[in-house]
Amino acid sequence: MNHNPVYSVIVPVYNRPDEVADLLRSLSEQTCRDFEVILVEDGSTVPSAAAVERYAPELPSISYYQKSNEGRSIARNYGIERSKGSWLIFFDSDCVIPSGYFATLTEALKKLPLDCFGGPDAADDSFSDTQKAINFAMTSFLTTGGIRGGKVSLEKFTPRSFNMGYTREVYDRVGGFREMFSEDIDMSMRIRQAGFRIGLVRQASVFHKRRVSFGKFLRQVYVFGMSRITLKLLYPSSLKAVHTLPALAVVAGVVCCVLAAAVSPWWLLPIGIYLLAVLSAALWQSRSIKVALLAVPASVIQIGGYGCGFIRAWFTKIFLRRGRNVDEEIRIRKGR
Repeated sequence: MNHNPVYSVIVPVYNRPDEVADLLRSLSEQTCRDFEVILVEDGSTVPSAAAVERYAPELPSISYYQKSNEGRSIARNYGIERSKGSWLIFFDSDCVIPSGYFATLTEALKKLPLDCFGGPDAADDSFSDTQKAINFAMTSFLTTGGIRGGKVSLEKFTPRSFNMGYTREVYDRVGGFREMFSEDIDMSMRIRQAGFRIGLVRQASVFHKRRVSFGKFLRQVYVFGMSRITLKLLYPSSLKAVHTLPALAVVAGVVCCVLAAAVSPWWLLPIGIYLLAVLSAALWQSRSIKVALLAVPASVIQIGGYGCGFIRAWFTKIFLRRGRNVDEEIRIRKGR
């Protein structure tokens, strides 16, 4: 590539060689090839060098860097500093990019006067049943996750770093990512405060593999819940009513269980109705009874994990007035 590309694709990686191989394969199949790929290995003990070597002939503009483990945000900034494109595009390493992504994005950006965009994520047919169930939990209106799937009615749209891009002018004025909880939301807030135009490019979707186990998913959403309080401390107006719903659901669920044990089992009826609604919605969406059954515990984890993380962070950081613990945030995020 003799000229500077339009797009610089920047991907932080930590111990995900198999996922990186799928990502690079999907990038090698793009119909629009005016992009470079910058892969930043963030202190991995299981590197992705073999995957890079395999797809380098099909992606001649790929650059592969290895550095010590400092966290995803610093890895992204490391990639930005070495990029050449006029648009900086960020994917998670466990994403698969549809072949028409950049062609679709190019046409959309000709029509939309945006400085920063985000796109939705979805589950590909090749994903495991557990991943499809987790995808339902993270994108369903029933779990307040609908905005990740491209629905913007719950709150003002905020791009997320699994599928996000902004211009070099934005970077020059706003700077890079900060190493913290929900660094992508923080980045979007800073971009919006600087007066840049942010929007959803609904057609520019990616397939997102999600976590491969409920245990890892629980940890992920627990941190999401904690991060919402961190964002409130930084941006007081960012906390909306929808963000408190999982915490309220946790409290309501505990109350119902206590009353069921102490008064009458009929107090479990609201929980049963909710779980039935989740099962029905997941079955309608997936057309798979196995995925629908797995979507029930996945949705409980989504609501319960997020809600518990939110409650813990609210109690320690706001009620006890301890504020942010930046060292803790960095420690938790390293290598995740």
